[in-house]
Amino acid sequence: MRVITPDPLLPVSGGMGKPRPTKEKRGELTARALVFRKGDVAVAVVALDLLGFPSVLGDRVRAKVSRIPANNILIASTHTHSAPDCYAFPDGLGGHTGDLKYMNFVCAKAAEAVNAAIDQLQPAALKIATGEAKGKIAYNYYAPDLYDRRMSVIQAVSPQGKTIATLVNYAIHPEVLGNGVGILSPDLVGPLCDKIEARAGGMAIFVNGAQGGMITADNRNLNEPRDPQHAYWNDSRTWDECLRIGRLMADEALRIVKDAAEQREPTLFCDSITVRFPVESLLMWAVVLGSPLKYPHNSDQSVNARINLVNLGNAQILTIPGEALPNIGFYLKRKMRGKHHLLFGLTNDAFGYILTKVDFNSFPRYDYVSRTSLGEMTGEILIEKSLGFVKKSPLPDKAD
Repeated sequence: MRVITPDPLLPVSGGMGKPRPTKEKRGELTARALVFRKGDVAVAVVALDLLGFPSVLGDRVRAKVSRIPANNILIASTHTHSAPDCYAFPDGLGGHTGDLKYMNFVCAKAAEAVNAAIDQLQPAALKIATGEAKGKIAYNYYAPDLYDRRMSVIQAVSPQGKTIATLVNYAIHPEVLGNGVGILSPDLVGPLCDKIEARAGGMAIFVNGAQGGMITADNRNLNEPRDPQHAYWNDSRTWDECLRIGRLMADEALRIVKDAAEQREPTLFCDSITVRFPVESLLMWAVVLGSPLKYPHNSDQSVNARINLVNLGNAQILTIPGEALPNIGFYLKRKMRGKHHLLFGLTNDAFGYILTKVDFNSFPRYDYVSRTSLGEMTGEILIEKSLGFVKKSPLPDKAD
């Protein structure tokens, strides 16, 4: 783990638009890396406490790690809405909203974390489990009950039974605080990791799921309805609420994985494909062309994104280069072929929201997520290419 909190503090970004100023911090932003190696196969999972991390920056990290193939380094953002912009959105005035020096700092620290994880490799067995995370943790802001309650946990333990690392995969927006309260923070992810490490030992790492449109933290004050007809409540945007939700998630993760059988010789497989996505959104295309990061793009107004598939013991992991809506997440998991199905959202890239064509621009509520999506066919392409990839790949272990 490496700290990536800027010093002095920088404004924080909750999406497109001008970042908001900060006056304090709660917790530290971190880069966390977990490396798995079996025989000649090695895979790194990196989680950054950032809103998003585009592939053009991810490739800078990969260039600093020589001992793992670049395509096997999965870089995800936790999607906290209380961290500096790493997209460098054009501001419409000839400038941009990012701090390029800070982005270089993050890349260096992320690579340090991966290289340190490689240096500290040790024998391990895996405990993998999936279960419903119970309690007031998340909900769908657009339709409260339509969200995935499943949490998957991968825990690496030493031959002596000590916890080396615990990875938590769950779909939720870490936006309890949001970018409007003047606080720089990992949001609920910090307390989640802190409590897991205090209770179980080792290092904790959080990777988001299919949390788009809008699976968010349940910080509703249910006794304070703001609009009863449309089921909107006033929110509690406090650090205490981050502590409550993050610690509850930690308790649930450890409960879910507690009785999982150890997998002492799990197989490890990793492959990737490159998928082309047309960019129909003029807003998104303006970002691609106007950011000083010089996003790679194709002459036919499209971009490429890498999708990884990892079989780890009896778990199968599929990466998503953005924020897939929950119906896409449910469908992908239903068609995957492991005992445990993990979706790593906002991984390898962060190309906005990913909707199916029947959702795209279908309701007023989807206006924003449609405008900040690459286009109408993004979800269809993601599903088709991902499941074709799954179908052609080896099966994960079936052992419990």
